[in-house]
Amino acid sequence: MILALIGLAVGVLLGVICPVTVPLAYSKLLSVALLASLDSVFGGFRSAMENKFDNTVFISGFFVNALLAAFLVYVGDYLSIDLYYVALLAFGLRIFQNLAIIRRYFLKKY
Repeated sequence: MILALIGLAVGVLLGVICPVTVPLAYSKLLSVALLASLDSVFGGFRSAMENKFDNTVFISGFFVNALLAAFLVYVGDYLSIDLYYVALLAFGLRIFQNLAIIRRYFLKKY
């Protein structure tokens, strides 16, 4: 857990020191990929709390979810269909479900 916190601190520090601007054309793709990645992170945290964590499943899900979500948004933009909203809704719901399960776990534990 300490290694994860150190990685988070280094990432935030690098983000403050070296800010990156994303062109407006890629903002939908990046936001959906980021949301898909956050879904994987919370899912991994949940599975770690349930003692079911598998590193291979986590890493593959992290990248595959992000790439698939960005690809679907790209195809939706190409076809002039807002698949962006569908991806936001799906990953947003999954994040809130994982957070609710994590919260219940902590409430039962303490």
